[in-house]
Amino acid sequence: MKKTITLVSFLLFVSLACAQQVENEKKSLVLDGIVKREQVKEREPTPYPAIQEADIFWSKRVWRTLDLREKINYPLYYPTEVLRSRKSFVQTLVGAVQQGTLKAYDTDSDEFITELPASELITRFEALDDTLTRAKMDGSGDTTIIVKGQFHWGEVQELLIKEDWYFDKRLSQMFIRIIGVCPIRVYAKEFDAGGEEGEDAEEVEVVKKQLFWIYYPDARKVLANTICFVGENDMGQISFDDLLQNRRFASYITAVSNNQNNRKIETYTRTGLDVMLESERLKNELMNFESDLWEY
Repeated sequence: MKKTITLVSFLLFVSLACAQQVENEKKSLVLDGIVKREQVKEREPTPYPAIQEADIFWSKRVWRTLDLREKINYPLYYPTEVLRSRKSFVQTLVGAVQQGTLKAYDTDSDEFITELPASELITRFEALDDTLTRAKMDGSGDTTIIVKGQFHWGEVQELLIKEDWYFDKRLSQMFIRIIGVCPIRVYAKEFDAGGEEGEDAEEVEVVKKQLFWIYYPDARKVLANTICFVGENDMGQISFDDLLQNRRFASYITAVSNNQNNRKIETYTRTGLDVMLESERLKNELMNFESDLWEY
């Protein structure tokens, strides 16, 4: 009986959190502005060039990390609070998953093997409602208080992107296609350092946690219809899909496909400087590949 009640309570908390997200999706009751913005909302994502396996002369799988705290990446990071007029990149993805228009996949693999339910995202963000017991002011007993769970959007400070670089011999051109995107939550976590009795043994460590994977081709429709705030002109905004397809972001390579289990750069380098130097070397190697194919 207790397990049944616990399950019902958990489902209630999840439904309340989803209801809060839907509440944030409500539209203004009046025209909040000069004109109704429809330029981005009615857009279709730019179609990819037609490609066949026989057209691919060369390809390489690349993993890269975007630090959303870099100024050039601010359009993907902000707003970190819930606004009705704008959404951040991660808010857009989570909202689409909760509405059932997009699927999220587990981070145990970046090959989109296990689908995640929308309720799991709430758990991974630690945004579930919490129940606290407090004594009543009149001393007549205890009372139960429900603390609403909140998504701490500002903690999603990095994105992991999986993409394919390939050379199309039919078009004689190098192309890059994003395959998947994984938001990474960066937060401080306290732990017991095991100090002596009477001493403060609590220490804080920074934890990086992959939240979920999104298959990017499925997300393009949602992202192409979401405005991305990129400059001083409020009427000159583009979509998230345009921003990513035009490569208007800063990032660094963390791994390329290799015969050593696709090992990451950090596994065979010593310091942070070595990691960045190796990342830059791999980037230059990829960029120079196309020009090295030609003879002058």
